[in-house]
Amino acid sequence: MKRLLAISVLGGFILFVPTRSYSQKIENKTGVRIVHNEKGGTWGANPAVSLTLVRTYGDIDIDDPNLAFNQPSDVAMDAGGNVYVLDAMNQRIQKFGPDGKYLATIGRKGQGPGEFNYPSSLDIGPTGSLYVLESMQKKILVLSPEGRELRTIRTLNDMVMKIRHLNSGMVAGGIYLGFGRGASEQRNKKKPKLIKIYDLDGKTKQDLADAFDFGDEFSTSSGNISFFDADKDDNLYLSFFNQNRIEKYSPKGILLWTADRPLNYSTEMLEKGTVERSERGTSMQAPRFNTCSIGIAVDEKERAWVITLNRQLKKEEQVGTIMTGGSGGVSSVKTMGDRELQKTDAFKLEVFDTDGGLLGEVPLEHFVSAIRIFKDNLFLIDVERRAKIYHYKIIEK
Repeated sequence: MKRLLAISVLGGFILFVPTRSYSQKIENKTGVRIVHNEKGGTWGANPAVSLTLVRTYGDIDIDDPNLAFNQPSDVAMDAGGNVYVLDAMNQRIQKFGPDGKYLATIGRKGQGPGEFNYPSSLDIGPTGSLYVLESMQKKILVLSPEGRELRTIRTLNDMVMKIRHLNSGMVAGGIYLGFGRGASEQRNKKKPKLIKIYDLDGKTKQDLADAFDFGDEFSTSSGNISFFDADKDDNLYLSFFNQNRIEKYSPKGILLWTADRPLNYSTEMLEKGTVERSERGTSMQAPRFNTCSIGIAVDEKERAWVITLNRQLKKEEQVGTIMTGGSGGVSSVKTMGDRELQKTDAFKLEVFDTDGGLLGEVPLEHFVSAIRIFKDNLFLIDVERRAKIYHYKIIEK
């Protein structure tokens, strides 16, 4: 696509106005649109949107126990503007009103009705029901808006990492391939898939999104960590932790387009993983890749917002979590790294149109781990460092 001139007629005169030239290389292979984007996108230095901060929720230094989160892993907003924070390591959901005031706590630690055992993902259905994923327990809890347990969806054959409720009434789950699963599927000559669609009985109705083959099972497992979101028509959008790859799938699982964009770092595997087995056990060192994205969300205009890195994090900017425990579950959680550091230029948001074209970039000034969008409300979560959620409004210029 190349735009050279815009023409307007004023008072009988034709005025030629030069516009920014923008090009994409677009291919079509077996019906799939492949978009190679130019750096900066169509907006260039003048983004057509901006973000205005509404408020923040939580922080590591806060005294209010209702805002003292421990790894808030997800956030959702209902039709009334109420905000629900999945406070994962505190085993609860914190509900806040449209004005940001605390309203209620849903759930507590346990394995009984309405109790949580390290939940990891949250979404809201059209009637206000809460869908809560417990990855390690391989189940999705469906709760009333007040927290009463309505049903349990079992996902016994899959390690589901994220969920999104679809307007069809089904639930989409992002699958972690896991070390060992890929080998089994390869023996069965079945290519691993990254997304599964479940009905409310936990039956798989559809799977989609092929994993990229990195040459061995361990690398393929590590290199296909992905993030996803759904639009109002149940199209699914994916971004990848270690791949320069943004994709859109139809509700029937058909790949509609795949897109890439120039990045400031290599996307090749930096170091192959190792697995050493001995009588004393198994020792593994994961493959090393540069990070390409850490989240994706779709707005009401069907634009995909992708958290992307301008550069890789410096050693002093990195944080990590160490969990210990056994068959009974997690016994302790400790975050390592400088949690006081808040400002960084490492992150930005890239915005893609509904056909895979890169529109442009929105810079960020703080650390971020996840993204959610509800209409024109955009939430960014700093899960580990500050245990903090930023609520923005998307402003169209």
